[in-house]
Amino acid sequence: MPRGEIDEAWIEEAVRRYRRIEALQAEFDQAVATVEVTVRSPDGLVEVAVTADGRITDVRFLGPLHQRHHRDVAASVRAAVAAAADAAQWAREKLHNETFAAYRPLAGA
Repeated sequence: MPRGEIDEAWIEEAVRRYRRIEALQAEFDQAVATVEVTVRSPDGLVEVAVTADGRITDVRFLGPLHQRHHRDVAASVRAAVAAAADAAQWAREKLHNETFAAYRPLAGA
């Protein structure tokens, strides 16, 4: 194609693909806000629910606290929150891979 000529078919395809990517991004954004993962501290005392975007939605204590030292309870909470952050990242990556799996770059790009 001579320089300066516009490849209308390529432009139409690029616009179509851009719109599809925008739709996929909106789908992904909604999914990360709603998909929830639940994890427990290694000692099983604390359970944390977190969305894929990292928002903690619930914290539950699964055992009695009155016989535990406050430092031990705090350590359980920290461990569960750290595990929740890792789980949120894992869920986000999984959703991203699933959402954009069919996307391929434009030919020649």
